[in-house]
Amino acid sequence: MSLSLVRLTLSRFRSHPRAELGFDGRVVVLYGDNGAGKTNLLEAISLLSPGRGLRRAAPEELGAQPAGLGWKIEAEIDLQGTGHEVETAAAPGQPRSVRIDGKAAAQSALGRLAPMLWLTPAMDRLWIEGAEGRRRFLDRLVLGFQPDHAEASLAYDKAMRERNRLLREGVTDARWYAALEAQMAEAGARVTEARLATLDRLAAAQDPDSPFPQPDLTLADDSPEDLATALAENRRRDLSAGRTLVGPHRADLAALWAARGRVAAQCSTGEQKALLISTLLAHARALHADRGHAPFLLLDEVAAHLDDGRRAALYDALCAMGVQAFLTGTGPELFTPLGARAQALRLSETGGDTQITETEL
Repeated sequence: MSLSLVRLTLSRFRSHPRAELGFDGRVVVLYGDNGAGKTNLLEAISLLSPGRGLRRAAPEELGAQPAGLGWKIEAEIDLQGTGHEVETAAAPGQPRSVRIDGKAAAQSALGRLAPMLWLTPAMDRLWIEGAEGRRRFLDRLVLGFQPDHAEASLAYDKAMRERNRLLREGVTDARWYAALEAQMAEAGARVTEARLATLDRLAAAQDPDSPFPQPDLTLADDSPEDLATALAENRRRDLSAGRTLVGPHRADLAALWAARGRVAAQCSTGEQKALLISTLLAHARALHADRGHAPFLLLDEVAAHLDDGRRAALYDALCAMGVQAFLTGTGPELFTPLGARAQALRLSETGGDTQITETEL
């Protein structure tokens, strides 16, 4: 395995005042009763990537009780035989900081070191809820191939926020708008180009023999080719709305189950989850071909809505690709097909403290 999490240490994080875990490179199974802290461990791992993690929590929400003490996550990541020390933390009232190999680093550096994707129960409704969640999912896929995508997205969002502020305040000075619109057009073009390139890579990496339905993913984006001109022409309409109504921030990810000609929103809950899993597996294959290693996969309660056949097929695919995946569930019976291919950890709560015990499946 050319990308693996070797060690994870938590200090005052969520329900874990202190936790130290070591991993041996196999798929990791975390099981135990609800409330034992399984998802909190996944969230900690997700913060070894850019952004706000799988729950999108603010730094001040991540500390263990009593509040106001701050929190820290330390990890050792092995990338193609070279170990890297990663630390991310937040002191009370401060933003999240990142250090890699003892040096301060931007969050985007985490994307270059450890690409990561996740599925959570909340994402089971991804195809039927608002477009924002699908854009966020797509942009997470893009980051695996182009870590600089985060910087382009942030540049676009920053300029758009400034433009929206002018719109809300009723400012009509064309010079102020023109400068911001030029920035939005430049960054927006990079965002759209990266999204489209990622969809092409995913399409090429689909496995026609997989038991999971193969999605036809497209970007529903009505952004004009000349975004700067369109923004200038739409100022009057945007002034009335108090916000920017055109641009890649309004794009949507559409999915079609190609073999049946059925849009994802019309599929069953199990089929929708299978489409998501198929997308993650395609991403892992494409990233392995592109960078020489697959991403970390965090799969929270992944066994829900999967029949026995697809569950076993998922485990086989993860092991065949050499993906270090972290899977959660309430009981070990959900992961029996993995057998010795997985490292199993049982989480239990005793007197308010979480105990983590290595077991066998």
